[in-house]
Amino acid sequence: MAQRLALQRLLSVPARGSLASHGRAFGTSAGRRSTFNVQDGSDFQDRVVNSPKPVVVDFHAQWCGPCKILGPRLEKLVSKLEGKVLMAKVDIDDHTDLAIEYEVSAVPTVLAMKNGDVVDKFVGIKDEDQLEAFLKKLIGA
Repeated sequence: MAQRLALQRLLSVPARGSLASHGRAFGTSAGRRSTFNVQDGSDFQDRVVNSPKPVVVDFHAQWCGPCKILGPRLEKLVSKLEGKVLMAKVDIDDHTDLAIEYEVSAVPTVLAMKNGDVVDKFVGIKDEDQLEAFLKKLIGA
């Protein structure tokens, strides 16, 4: 009986360094809500083409080294804009049809879309200042 009580206490007390011990819960930050992975063509249509907000579309691939650098950098800057712009992530290996439709011939390719139209685009990696300028131009700031 004493062992059972000790085990129950052990299991009910959060371990040091765990999320629960800091009063944090699992959830999404504002930045994460601004960024989403495209699931399929109709999801792209609904969340990107029909979006009332400007959308940055990051065409990337898991095997792409520069994509792994650019993606988080771009996500961070989009999250700082607090919902003024959204970011859609499109894996070209999963969504070849979208890559072909939007003439993506290299990754990373980033499109700026407003009202369903591509208004700007770049290919390759950019530094933070260049990304900020790209985003400001998109939102008209």
